[in-house]
Amino acid sequence: MKYAIICSSRTGNTRRLAEYLEKGLKERGSKTAGECLYFGGPGEDAKKAAREADVLFVGFWTDKGTCDEETGAFLRSLHGQKVFLFGTAGFGESQEYFSRILARVSECLDGTNDCIGSYMCQGRMPEAVRRRYESMMEKEPERMAMLIRNFDNALSHPDEKDLEGLLEAALIIWG
Repeated sequence: MKYAIICSSRTGNTRRLAEYLEKGLKERGSKTAGECLYFGGPGEDAKKAAREADVLFVGFWTDKGTCDEETGAFLRSLHGQKVFLFGTAGFGESQEYFSRILARVSECLDGTNDCIGSYMCQGRMPEAVRRRYESMMEKEPERMAMLIRNFDNALSHPDEKDLEGLLEAALIIWG
């Protein structure tokens, strides 16, 4: 089986997941896991690899409740592919929230594609986000306090549990 790992990562969180996935598939994947044809961003080389791969692992960072624009464009270019989606979001600790994001991202795939699995976890955010929340404390103290708590909780993510969760979800497709 041939596969490609395509990821877009603004802060390094999704890239970290993708790297762990690449290493884990090589080390712990079954003998049928095959070879990785491509590892990198969703550009023209990814589109070429997609045509030859049996499975595409596509990673994204969350932007306004869906995948980043570059990943969305890549997903819309696919036809007749088996796709496993994975991503990170700054706001976390809610599987329901992650499920809504994944549903929006999967809408980028046309009906000829098959979404064979997915995984999401929380990811740390840039310090500028915390400073923005702090500057808004006077206007919305309760909401900003909750957002600052979430920011602080996100600092350790993706953690080892997140990385292993992705690999376990991906290994399921190998049977």
